[in-house]
Amino acid sequence: MPAGDNALGVGVRPGPALPAIPAVEARRALEAFRISCPSVMSRADTSGLTQSEDWRAACASAASAGDAEGFFRREFALVEVGGGAAFATGYYEPEIRGCRTRRPDCAVPIYAKPADLLDANPRTGARGRGRVDERGDYVLYYERSQIEDGVLAGRGLEIAWAADPIDLFFLQIQGSGRLLLPDGGVMRIGYAGQNGREYVAIGRPLRERGLLQPPITMQGIRQWLVANPEAGRALMRENRSYVFFQELTGAGPLGALGRPVTPRASVAADPNFVPLGAPVLIQQMDNNLANGLWVAQDTGGAIRGANRFDTFWGAGADAASISGAMQARGRAWLLLPRAAVERLRSRLAPAQP
Repeated sequence: MPAGDNALGVGVRPGPALPAIPAVEARRALEAFRISCPSVMSRADTSGLTQSEDWRAACASAASAGDAEGFFRREFALVEVGGGAAFATGYYEPEIRGCRTRRPDCAVPIYAKPADLLDANPRTGARGRGRVDERGDYVLYYERSQIEDGVLAGRGLEIAWAADPIDLFFLQIQGSGRLLLPDGGVMRIGYAGQNGREYVAIGRPLRERGLLQPPITMQGIRQWLVANPEAGRALMRENRSYVFFQELTGAGPLGALGRPVTPRASVAADPNFVPLGAPVLIQQMDNNLANGLWVAQDTGGAIRGANRFDTFWGAGADAASISGAMQARGRAWLLLPRAAVERLRSRLAPAQP
């Protein structure tokens, strides 16, 4: 991997001692870490910071740890990646109206991942999502506008139907959610795949074109889309990315490790800069709700680079309100197993005075 494309490439320094962590926060993070353990000990770490064996002692200790703060202080050491300047947003599990079968007031299809959506060219093995077209060429997969216009209709891919296209658009951004069914039931759906097209955050063109004034929040964007249905539909289509779903029947939503994420404890991060499963200390944020001890259990299309985090807040109105307005800057440190830090010692930059 080229220099600068992972944590080692942007530089890693020793961090401070772990500060005092509130007991509730530490217990929540410990439980999230326990959930991640089976995955972190069996996956490759593209950040260059850890090896699967590094996690074994911490995971064994976590299974019976009673003092959560003491556990993190004993098993981990803090490091700073790429200068430590952090930016955090928020995400949540939306609840939208939906149906298992199509009806007049519930007619927006929610698709499963199509079988012809491939992760690599079958002829050359080159990575990149696409499909084999009628001529046998490997081409980009259908974009949002083509899918919304019905290119996948009639293939039996509909797992459910949404009542509102704007609601479904935001659910795709979040990557998972709950459908509130007409009979009072709930159908939980989660990420199954993405079409490989570029994700465009539509808040940016709204700001650049003077259509919305800062601060740009999810709530403000939604209000604009509702008030401007035709222009809003065209704007949403500028985000060519399209997410496919699967029904979830167990605990959820699931993060990138294939494990359930925990409200107010899980963050999405870029795995090239943060080992998935690693605890993360975020502090000195200008929105103090982002401060705390988190665990990197997820990824996201817009979550790229060192110290870029997306904090998970659960479901419901409070979660939607907090996550929709979350844009915080501050500092971050990773908590790495002490065995990993010892192995990296010769590659660590000097600690800042």
